[in-house]
Amino acid sequence: MSVSPSRVALYLQDKHPLREAIDYVRYAESRGFEAVWQAESRLVRDAIVPMAAYAATSERIKIGSGVINNWTRNAALIAATFSTLDDLAPARMMCGLGVWWEPLATKVGVNRRKPLQAMRETVEVVRRLLAMEKVSFKGEFVQVEDIEIDIVHGDRSPKNVPIYIGATGMKMMELSGEIADGVLLNYLVSPAYNREAMDHLQVGAARAGRSVEQIDRPQLVVCSLDKDRSRALDNARELVTQYLGQQPHIMKASGVSQDLLDEIGRVLTWPAEEHQIREAMKLVPDEVVQLITASGTPDECRAKVQEYIEAGCTCPVLYPLGDDVHAMIDAFS
Repeated sequence: MSVSPSRVALYLQDKHPLREAIDYVRYAESRGFEAVWQAESRLVRDAIVPMAAYAATSERIKIGSGVINNWTRNAALIAATFSTLDDLAPARMMCGLGVWWEPLATKVGVNRRKPLQAMRETVEVVRRLLAMEKVSFKGEFVQVEDIEIDIVHGDRSPKNVPIYIGATGMKMMELSGEIADGVLLNYLVSPAYNREAMDHLQVGAARAGRSVEQIDRPQLVVCSLDKDRSRALDNARELVTQYLGQQPHIMKASGVSQDLLDEIGRVLTWPAEEHQIREAMKLVPDEVVQLITASGTPDECRAKVQEYIEAGCTCPVLYPLGDDVHAMIDAFS
């Protein structure tokens, strides 16, 4: 019988209406979940509005952006946003930053050149502003002069907002080990990916004179749980198919064979039409679904999550794809 992890969090995208999501967060809090991370990936749901809603309707659970990008909001606005969120829920906010993905970035006019340098500059300036410093910074991507979080009425003490980098590639993993408080590991990858990621995190951590154990490592995990194993796998297959066909950074890291990825890619365009996704789903066998997700019966889901933990994840962040979200929360409580 598989056991539940000692730390566990919830991940929400746009599958559920926002008012339902608020209820799931409150239920997860009541069942001992430590955090909720809100996605901002496709052009469908902003992360900040749901985070504020969760903060206003909960008492203890931590709330993270999983993740916002560092291109469409500048560093000063990111810092001001998280200072505001911290005012709503002091010491419960986590700032998750990512470099976004193609083809979406290009389609909205963003040129993601030198993503490592851009992330390094953003993290430094956001961190200094949240520490309530007055900041001048002349970088290649971030230029600010004599600015601060200008709180006139209220607490001017430093904000307790840890910064996580949503890293997938190994160079970004090394940067995370060097400069971030934590790394938010991606989903739709196999546990074998985690082992490589830990090596690169350690390389980066060593540059800063610390160890990988000093870096928090929550990980997004697709979790499709159902007593009916076939239904659970089918609920996950649609997401797996869409991401493997349309998000190259996840595709590259997934561990799925290149032949299958090429087959899926020939069927899907971006954005994919529903009939294309249905057609491509026929190409994805059960073993691929279970390689990169925690899908199946409750025991199968817990066992798969344990594999990620053994490979370096400190806190599974579960994305519920099953029809009964409360059942998934209960299974990991």
